[in-house]
Amino acid sequence: MFRLQHIRLAASIFLCSVVQSAPAADASAFSIDKALLDTKLYFTAPLRWDEQDWLYFGGALVAIASAHQFDQRVREHFATGSKALLNGGQDTNSLRDAAPTLALIAGTGVSAWFLRDSDGYQETWSLLEAGVLSSATAGILGYAAGRERPDATTSPNQWRKGGDSFPSLHATAAWAVGTVFAESGNDEYRWLRRILGYGVAAGSSYVRVGENVHWLSDSLAGAALGIATARFVLNRREIDTRTTLQFQPSKDGWLLSFSRQF
Repeated sequence: MFRLQHIRLAASIFLCSVVQSAPAADASAFSIDKALLDTKLYFTAPLRWDEQDWLYFGGALVAIASAHQFDQRVREHFATGSKALLNGGQDTNSLRDAAPTLALIAGTGVSAWFLRDSDGYQETWSLLEAGVLSSATAGILGYAAGRERPDATTSPNQWRKGGDSFPSLHATAAWAVGTVFAESGNDEYRWLRRILGYGVAAGSSYVRVGENVHWLSDSLAGAALGIATARFVLNRREIDTRTTLQFQPSKDGWLLSFSRQF
């Protein structure tokens, strides 16, 4: 079951999406059909991965596994004083730590509304999409991994124990939103966008580890997932939709079908 802080964070992103998508109601910025199509393409993306994508995935696994070797040492560095106390994984700063990421979305949306900028509306939708898709994936992986947080155990190897530590949801959303923000818009202010976008992402990852609510490998896994989601959102118009995966009801249950047009 998802913990209360996950529900609060998801509610914040959803509320932000409702508020910011309202001015952007034109079809170019938002539509239910577009959202459903993008969701389908996102969760079936591995079927279309090329060599570069698989190399990124393999490199991320190696980096996460390497970081795992330092989880205990990093925890000992940050877990001092009250932070060293085991409190059952109660994350009291969840919304505060999510504020910078939400501010990037809200700020982009307000700016687009104030300037009546259609490109700004589209960018706001991209930020929301990156945040929602990455957060949903992190939530699913967190439930499946069941890893205990470092403020709930002193061992970094407590998997399938009902926790929700791996990957870090905050780091995932921050890197997804931050990367899209950094690489969107015109090149005139690219340097500023990258400072803000990657600064929020890196800062969120550091804070979550520094507060002893996530292991180092949790934060790194979140960064990898967030960047991968951002790459999808930034490049989704170029995605090959000739490959399809469908689930269909049959007499004896469900039929899985895979097709590709040549």
